[in-house]
Amino acid sequence: MDRGQPSPEPAAADPVAPRPSVIAPVRAVVRLRRRVRLLRKRCLPPPAVRVDSEPRAPRADPDQPQFFTFDGPAELPSRPPRKKRRRSRVVLYPETSRKYRPRAERRSRAQRCLLLLVAIVGFQVLNAIENLDDNAQRYDLDGLEKALQRAVFGQPAAVRRVVALLRDYLATHVHSRPLLLALHGPSGVGKSHVGRLLARHFRAVLEDGALVLQYHARHHCPEPRAAEDCRQELARRVADVVARAEAEEKTPLLVLDDVELLPPALLDELHGFLQPQRSHHFHNAIYVLLSGNGGAEVTRFVLQNASRTLALCPDGAHGAGAAAVAAQAEEELRASLRALLVREHPLWQAAAIVPFLLLDKGDVVNCFRDEMAGEGFFPEQARAELLAAQLSYYRVAGREFAVTGCKQVVATVNLL
Repeated sequence: MDRGQPSPEPAAADPVAPRPSVIAPVRAVVRLRRRVRLLRKRCLPPPAVRVDSEPRAPRADPDQPQFFTFDGPAELPSRPPRKKRRRSRVVLYPETSRKYRPRAERRSRAQRCLLLLVAIVGFQVLNAIENLDDNAQRYDLDGLEKALQRAVFGQPAAVRRVVALLRDYLATHVHSRPLLLALHGPSGVGKSHVGRLLARHFRAVLEDGALVLQYHARHHCPEPRAAEDCRQELARRVADVVARAEAEEKTPLLVLDDVELLPPALLDELHGFLQPQRSHHFHNAIYVLLSGNGGAEVTRFVLQNASRTLALCPDGAHGAGAAAVAAQAEEELRASLRALLVREHPLWQAAAIVPFLLLDKGDVVNCFRDEMAGEGFFPEQARAELLAAQLSYYRVAGREFAVTGCKQVVATVNLL
């Protein structure tokens, strides 16, 4: 045989040592790989549950060689996020029983006491309001106002001011100081007539004539009598009236006429009744002082301002402008009267001054008609005008003001 071909016999004769095979480890790796895939498929959710937006893991190519590594297995895909439940906005409170109520929501005793205090105060306020209404209704001030408007001619502003002051004062029974009304004006304008009407009304509503005192300087304290005796008598009578009114829980009325004739000692005594150190029952009283002091000042003021609207018409036929002018004029007149009266005595400093103006000729005619009707005569307009023409008048700016007012009306009608 040739040398280039080896002979088979010697190869078969010499046994060669077996080499380590690579196929077995590869097969083991493939088996492990398949097992891991099966485990992954079991853990993954079904295809219908997967979200489309979730990225898919790249699939391994079976043709590529795969090698086993000891690295950790690939991270398993996380589960799809659960749908968050929408929480209800309804706030659920615990039961109202004391067992489940939190301590913070328990009502304290202080809160209950506060509610009780508020209820008591509200009840007291309502009771006070009712008492105010009852006290004002006791004196029938509406009826008094109608009576004054019907019987007093030419003084609508003075009547309104008197009633307004009485209404404010009589709204309650307890007072810190008495009410002092000072009616000033010339003779015959109706001051004494208003005083008599007030006394008559209070006697009727108080149902006790002893609670109304009428004091006339000409009658109770004439010229020859000593001023000290008059002072003592006045102090005693006033003390009796206010003490009786305090016992009956009523407000008395004290009317003093012709105050300009009172001696200074009596004015000092009246001024002492108004002092705060006096007993409290002196504070619950109404003093009405009728005086001719300041009559010349009222006459001068009316004649100088005759073109202005000083007195409002009784029938209300006036505008807002006329009412404003009248109010301003009355305020100026009250200020000038107060300055004049305070120089005479300090008593007038604490008084509510009510000026009575001069009467127009038409007001005097009404006085005649009223007096004629009261005496049994027919109140004829023409006859009343003839009687009124017999009196004296101030003639200024086309208007006529009676010099003596209605003072001579009664005497003239009595001569018919």
